[in-house]
Amino acid sequence: MIALVESPQHAKQSVLDEPVSASRLNCFHSCRMKFFFRYVEKIQKPASAALHVGKAVHAGLQQWSKRRWMGRPCGAEEIKGDFENHWSQPEEPVVFEEGEEVVQRDKAWGLVEMYLRETPVPPDEKPEAVEVGVEADLSEQGLPILRGFIDLVRPGGLIVDFKTTAQTPNEEHVLHKNETQLTAYGLLYREATGSKEKGFELHHLVKTKVPKLIVTRHDPVTEKQKGKLFRSIGS
Repeated sequence: MIALVESPQHAKQSVLDEPVSASRLNCFHSCRMKFFFRYVEKIQKPASAALHVGKAVHAGLQQWSKRRWMGRPCGAEEIKGDFENHWSQPEEPVVFEEGEEVVQRDKAWGLVEMYLRETPVPPDEKPEAVEVGVEADLSEQGLPILRGFIDLVRPGGLIVDFKTTAQTPNEEHVLHKNETQLTAYGLLYREATGSKEKGFELHHLVKTKVPKLIVTRHDPVTEKQKGKLFRSIGS
């Protein structure tokens, strides 16, 4: 039997034809070399402590949202077990400096506790959707499938994305930095529901000495932003 081996160029083209996501687009346009190593060569490296903290915080907040959706208790005591399980069973190897893991775990849980105290989302508000995977077929525009996972959709189509960050975000630059992601989420929401999103909220959990929550609100996707995203995918 003759084995068929993809040429490097064919392998590269097959990757470019695969479904796209906001994170994949941002990687491609920010650093082509990084994109090549990650998505074409598929080179994996251990997760950093900061990345693990972010994923653990997201896991805790995901459980908080799911519990509200199911009408179950959603306080810190109920969530901590799920958080601890995620922390101790990472999806990929994590590199910690000596003695760093406990410090980072406590920092991550401190962010979750801070969010539960300061969140603008009422505890009895039932989400419209939680950590939902959505895709949109853009073949009519000559583009591949667009995919994404939306952290939380509040009633009426208000899309929420959780972010952990080491520095307080500059509110004037937040939309520019996250425009690709928000536009993609808006289009995915419309594809899934047939309705226009109400808008967006970015909930930044800031890893300062005293953790804090910064919420920025953004309008629904415009036709200009939609066209910009399509050009970005097609470039």
